[in-house]
Amino acid sequence: MTTHPSKPLFSKHLMRTTLGALALALLAGCASKGQPAFTPKELRSFDETSSLNSVWDRRVGDGFGRARYPIAPSREGNTLFAADANGLVAAFNADSGAREWEVELDSPISSALNAIAGHVYLGTRNGEVIALDQRDGSVTWRSRVSSEVLAAPQANQQLLLVQSVDGQITALDRASGEERWVYTSSQPALTLRGTGTPMVIDPVTFVGLANGRLATLDNRSGQALWDMQIATPRGRSDVERLVDLTGQPVLSPDGRLFVTSYNGRVAALEATRGGMLWETSLSSRHTPILVGNVLFVVSDDSHLVALDANSGQEMWRNDDLEDRWLTAPAFADGRIVVGDFEGYVHLIDARDGNLVGRTRIDDSGISVRPVTEGSTIHVQANNGRLETLEVTP
Repeated sequence: MTTHPSKPLFSKHLMRTTLGALALALLAGCASKGQPAFTPKELRSFDETSSLNSVWDRRVGDGFGRARYPIAPSREGNTLFAADANGLVAAFNADSGAREWEVELDSPISSALNAIAGHVYLGTRNGEVIALDQRDGSVTWRSRVSSEVLAAPQANQQLLLVQSVDGQITALDRASGEERWVYTSSQPALTLRGTGTPMVIDPVTFVGLANGRLATLDNRSGQALWDMQIATPRGRSDVERLVDLTGQPVLSPDGRLFVTSYNGRVAALEATRGGMLWETSLSSRHTPILVGNVLFVVSDDSHLVALDANSGQEMWRNDDLEDRWLTAPAFADGRIVVGDFEGYVHLIDARDGNLVGRTRIDDSGISVRPVTEGSTIHVQANNGRLETLEVTP
């Protein structure tokens, strides 16, 4: 995710115990109970210079289920789309919270939503991919891929790219849902609960895989143009050798590709050929965000780290929220936004890394990335509570 800042920006991780890593690194297909593997830091008071004011809140079904499926909402234009694990999908006016429509699908939803060009795309536990019309929620088409889908399907002008939990990448015709090609990768014996999310542009698709490799696929055929090892498995046990690339690669306007990996590194590559620009040791399962020329990464011990996108040098690090099971970061009007396992939303100043605001949404916790538009933040809690906040000043 690349974001242009509205305010100017000033220009260790090791697994703590095998038990902690094992709690994080569940067998693919096993359900997480949503509890932190480590001992989270207690929240401390700070000088709150930003306020998070509630604009509206709604309930979306029964939430993400005991497995905490990553069903993140999505916004296009002035409409916000959200869903629950049982198959309910709803559309809301982003300003007022008015419910525009609601549909009940006959398939349990497992993926984040992707609202783009008049459709909402999503994946299900039984390997279905469904396209809904944004106007009324009617089903435009259904298709099937090889296994459960946890990552939001990603689109270019012609194709919808779907990454399923068995490591397969399927290209579907965006208009009809017909299969165009399939790319298959090797899977390790043990993987994190989750998959990478493809980064799709018209000519190629960048995919991060559970074996620690990053591949660039030709969208005409699905053939790999290049692939490289981002994280190398080390250690004797399957847990120690986890190297999943579960975040989405981030592509900058000038052709740099930023990739995170679990138990590995953050790397910047030259996108056309995969040449390494820089790398730094930092374990992350989350998609980073690029704001101007600063890359923000939430590490696996829930440190928020700002890296110089040119060099990979660390600019600042905030460890006030250590082990609080933070979501992937979002950006709202000069501040980084994250949610945590106790249902708090935290604001961090993007310039210096200081905490500047906090509010609690729901004690069921927050596990999916907030959706932001300017100074507006949409947050969905694990039990389905959907709240819209406005940042001031």
